[in-house]
Amino acid sequence: MSTQVKPAVSRRKFLTGAASAAAGATALGFPMIAKAQGPISFRFQSTWPSKDIFHEYAQDFAKVVNDMTGGDLKIEVLPAGAVVPAFGLMEAVSKGTLDGGHGVLVYSYGKSNALALWGSGPAFGMDANMLLAWHKWGGGKELLEKLYTSVGGNVVSFPYAPLYTQPLGWFKKPITKWEDFKGLKYRTVGISIDVFTGMGAAVNALPGGEIVPAIDRGLLDAAEFNNMSSDRALALPTCPRSACCRATTRTRSSSRSPSTRPSTTRCRPS
Repeated sequence: MSTQVKPAVSRRKFLTGAASAAAGATALGFPMIAKAQGPISFRFQSTWPSKDIFHEYAQDFAKVVNDMTGGDLKIEVLPAGAVVPAFGLMEAVSKGTLDGGHGVLVYSYGKSNALALWGSGPAFGMDANMLLAWHKWGGGKELLEKLYTSVGGNVVSFPYAPLYTQPLGWFKKPITKWEDFKGLKYRTVGISIDVFTGMGAAVNALPGGEIVPAIDRGLLDAAEFNNMSSDRALALPTCPRSACCRATTRTRSSSRSPSTRPSTTRCRPS
């Protein structure tokens, strides 16, 4: 008995076949399934520490896809820093170092300030559901594609996950007025960098996994990250080996606040 060795299918051919199947299902009204020869492996990385709840979301997504394909497509999701730094995710996916990722668009704020439109700002804007509606039906998706082209980003993003208004941060000393930010070494990201810099803070943009070590080394006096679950996972409420931090909530109307950092799953176009 002889065994015929079938040639491996490239990612490009796999994705092209899947796209053709989807098109056929739409046009003809019944599903057409393209089955790849052998498993296709995708390597994703998130911008989150391994214990963060958003990293769990990314792993949940991968498991659903892996189960749906019956093992024909296997997505592995690595935590921030496993392959590239958290802020280097978009570039790594664009260059093909990674096949995809899960993070926030505003982590690429340094490439284009306009990406702040898809991140949480300090006050007075669309709430999370408004933002997602604008992205899907108000021209946001098309604008994002133009922004990616302008910075040489060879990626496609799928924003989701609306969030509530986030805490202002964790502080070594209570914050009672805006002047208290003068000279404060503060961690934030996105357009908040410019806002708090204008208030006199010394802003340092860091990914989540680097925040507490920076506090321990005296590089930060205060920091905000994301939600209470993520903040607790980072140990921000207790701030080990540093002065105790006190939480202060952003003083803004939740109904008018841009309270979302939509996570995205990014894949290079085939």
